[in-house]
Amino acid sequence: MDFDLNDEQRAVAEAVETLLGEYAGAPRAVEVAAGEGYDHALDAALAQAGYGDIARAMGRLEASLVVEAVARAGGLVAAGAGLLAVPALGEEAMPGPVALMTADHRGPVRYAAHARTLLVLEGDAVRRVELAPGACPGVASNFGFPMGRVPDECARGGETLAAGSGARLRDAWRLGLAAETVGCMEAALGQTADYLKERRQFGKAIASFQAVQHRLAECAIQLEASRWLTREAAHASDNPEAIAIAAA
Repeated sequence: MDFDLNDEQRAVAEAVETLLGEYAGAPRAVEVAAGEGYDHALDAALAQAGYGDIARAMGRLEASLVVEAVARAGGLVAAGAGLLAVPALGEEAMPGPVALMTADHRGPVRYAAHARTLLVLEGDAVRRVELAPGACPGVASNFGFPMGRVPDECARGGETLAAGSGARLRDAWRLGLAAETVGCMEAALGQTADYLKERRQFGKAIASFQAVQHRLAECAIQLEASRWLTREAAHASDNPEAIAIAAA
């Protein structure tokens, strides 16, 4: 496997970082979380820049790079669902935001309170449910993402999509979660390293202690392993086993 991004992939990564520098970041995430909870401005900016169609136009790897970058920047948008799950179903664009859940799930669902489309994974099938504004009440949580509770009538309703849609959604969902996790891991490690350079103990920065450096090195190894497992799975998009390994 070639671990270097090609020119087009580097261009995608650089362009989305520029966009996220304007529309995302930790202060923006705090502001959005304290307000409506979903960053519609970032969602619109990503769509306007053409990222909503990137999986169809370029491929899953390029789409996963965008999902990873959005998570790293703390973007409160359903990027994994919109950029990976919806294109995987072979459907035309669905009204967004899009929320994902399994048929047997009974707890809060990410982005459900703001979603206009709900995709319900039920075995080998997928049901698409159109949601009216306010159909899923918001749920206060400490998850860092806006959550909503899906009423039973919504979870059981909708239109069943074509045969084989369940496997396609499951793979894309897992890949999206893996890419999001890599982005969050990288941001967390970076913030931790910055803090350890500033925090002092016994007259020295904590980052200078060998035991702390060893733990940071272990985290960095886990991050890089996760990153390349995820990118390899995105590149080999027809390999459910690779996707499952990356998600695990």
